[in-house]
Amino acid sequence: MAKLPHTLTLMRLPCLFLCFILTLSIHRASAQTYLLPNEELLYSFETAKGKKVMLAKDKANAYIIYRFGTKDKIEFEYPDKTKDSWSKFTYTFYFRGGGADNEGLDLNYVSFTNKGFQYIIYDTYSAVENKTSFGIKVINLSKEKTTNIPGLPKTQKGTLIDFRENGLLKVGDELFE
Repeated sequence: MAKLPHTLTLMRLPCLFLCFILTLSIHRASAQTYLLPNEELLYSFETAKGKKVMLAKDKANAYIIYRFGTKDKIEFEYPDKTKDSWSKFTYTFYFRGGGADNEGLDLNYVSFTNKGFQYIIYDTYSAVENKTSFGIKVINLSKEKTTNIPGLPKTQKGTLIDFRENGLLKVGDELFE
């Protein structure tokens, strides 16, 4: 009779393991995926309030997509995943080399407008201050109110500079600083 409790414990292990796997599966199903298998990351960062900002594109360049939200929920995705999505975004940049002596700057912006708001993803560098800044500005166009959401250091992935040469986005001339 002494073996009976031990045998029951061994029989429970596979059941407990199965419950653990099901719990993980349910958690993963509830979390949304920011990057789909057919996509590649162009640029992303996290904010102090636990939000994630991401630009991605289809690997075959079928579309570009912006996503914003928490790690578990995409709160805003723009635009629809169509070839026309590329025309919804504009890349703007300004570069002045020469370091601090020439007040060197490297300013990079990707912007789009949706439902009365302008969104400006920025990545800038000032040689005088030896400082990089990145984040997103959201402008309520009717109220002319700007909300700046800076990115957290060490969370930045990718670069906006690639848009200078890759020809994927139209290039504008509006600087947002």
